[in-house]
Amino acid sequence: APPPAPTKAEPRPQPGSEAPRVGLAAPPDRPLVSDQAELDAWATRVAGKTRLDARVLAAYGRAEMWMQRQKPSCHLSWATLAAIGNLAFGTEQPGPDGTLPVNPGPAEGPDTDAGKLDGDRTADHRVGPLRIMPAAWHKHAQRANGDGKAADPRNLDDAAFTAARYLCSGDDDLGAPAGWWKAMLFYHPAVNYAQDVFTAADTYAAASVEP
Repeated sequence: APPPAPTKAEPRPQPGSEAPRVGLAAPPDRPLVSDQAELDAWATRVAGKTRLDARVLAAYGRAEMWMQRQKPSCHLSWATLAAIGNLAFGTEQPGPDGTLPVNPGPAEGPDTDAGKLDGDRTADHRVGPLRIMPAAWHKHAQRANGDGKAADPRNLDDAAFTAARYLCSGDDDLGAPAGWWKAMLFYHPAVNYAQDVFTAADTYAAASVEP
């Protein structure tokens, strides 16, 4: 379920003023067979606290784990990915293969992919369950399970990992206020969107550590 919307009396978070709480971190990245069991156990615990689906949480937790390995200085939290996903597809659940088709968003700029990802040869639209622009997808896409196949923008695991790589593509520390806001506004240059992500991410993180 989506986190409660802030009331009119609550001040909106301002760019650079603070970063969302991190919450209960995903399991450490250890490329062993036992990783999946540990990740699933973590996702089940967090699902009970946040009311997010465990399968969906596993995708976000895995992306955080992989970024700990690829770029440990980024400090991206699963909660930020969960907030982005919540704004894009709400409580809809992926299929058994992780596919979660989400219709492309409105046109946001000239076409860069000849319509291959968004079906439009005249303009670009954000695609997939984490709403990534085609140019960013082509630059940062990576398969989440490491099977050597091309990343699929409809697959939640691939989309979460690609979004993580995109957010961490600069030298920003997303654990710090300035770094989180810079990366988020690079991902989607709209302050009101970043504020919505902040509120949702902070709510999920806080819920995950509640007793």
